[in-house]
Amino acid sequence: RSVYDDQPNAHQKFMEKLDACIRNHDREIEKMCNFHHQGFVDAITELLKVRADAEKLKVQVTDTNRRLQDAGKEVIAQTEEIVRCRVQQRNIATVVEKLQLCLPVLEMYSKLKEQMSVKRYYSALKTMEQLENLYLPRVSQYRFCQIMIENLPKLREEIKEISMSDLKDFLESIRKHSDRIGETAMKQAQLQKTFSTALQKQNNVNYGRNIHLGRNRILESKNEITLKRTFEDEDEHEEEVLTAQDLVDFSPVYRCLHIYSVLGDGEIFENYYRKQRRKQARLVLQPQSSMHETVEGYRRYFSQIVGFFVVEDHILHVTQGLVTRTYTDELWNMALSKIIAVLRTHSSYCSDPDLVLELKNLIVVFADTLQGYGFPVNRLFDLLFEIRDQYNETLLKKWSGLFRLVYQ
Repeated sequence: RSVYDDQPNAHQKFMEKLDACIRNHDREIEKMCNFHHQGFVDAITELLKVRADAEKLKVQVTDTNRRLQDAGKEVIAQTEEIVRCRVQQRNIATVVEKLQLCLPVLEMYSKLKEQMSVKRYYSALKTMEQLENLYLPRVSQYRFCQIMIENLPKLREEIKEISMSDLKDFLESIRKHSDRIGETAMKQAQLQKTFSTALQKQNNVNYGRNIHLGRNRILESKNEITLKRTFEDEDEHEEEVLTAQDLVDFSPVYRCLHIYSVLGDGEIFENYYRKQRRKQARLVLQPQSSMHETVEGYRRYFSQIVGFFVVEDHILHVTQGLVTRTYTDELWNMALSKIIAVLRTHSSYCSDPDLVLELKNLIVVFADTLQGYGFPVNRLFDLLFEIRDQYNETLLKKWSGLFRLVYQ
């Protein structure tokens, strides 16, 4: 501001001095440049020389980079392969671990199927229980386990149906073999009675030995022969006579009872069995219309009844709860009333005293047989008095007719 304000020509003078100062500085710069020019030229020359080396270096760096990239790609690929293999290895280890949990389940399920195929149903139920309580909870997250869990109730129902079908076959077999079982039991009772009678006769003979010694020797020898024959006959019959277990396979009853008990439906099975046996009892107690005509009709009727109650007695003693003594007594009382009514009705049609006598003998054997199994038969023995009176009447009628023919 002082340059512009103090003097009129101060600006002009200031500019002149400034130009002079600039020229001095330019000269100094020029001197300095001249002093350093040769170095600059040398530096440019050096730089031009380095340029070629830089190009070579660039080519080498580019080639090295390319080779490094190529080698890196292989490393990356191998690294990715290692990573993939390690993932597979981890997955395989996981699969092996899970298979170690699943294999016992699959083995148990296969075992269950095999037991079902060979009809080992009780063992199959035990296997199901182990599957549900021990094996399946460990691997319940898998779909095949859910399918198994859904199939187990169906398999239980299948076992129940199969066992019930076997029971129905058993009941049908019992109906077919009841008469033979009864016939066998009556033969055994008759043999036992014959043996007891022969033994009693021997005791009576020995009792009178001191009174009639000479006569006793003869009787004793005869009695020994008779008793020996009785034993021989009994042995022969024992070889031929079969028991209820020989004639009928009771395993379906045991198996079905056991299965239903394990499944908690034992009461349902007991009710079904008793209901079916009551129906069969009514069929057994229903006589044929022509039963009174021949003794074989009565024998077949008695054999079926004895066979029925022999089977019930066997079931009573080999099972627990399926058949009770109260049930058998109730069934026997019902049957006894029906038997007495049937015998009274059919025997009234009989006019042959020989047939009445054979009927009496059959009733005795029938009563002795059932009494041997623990059934009360006093009413049957009371019926024998009626049969005796009827025998007397038919005998009187027969001989009165013969006397009339003689006197005519």
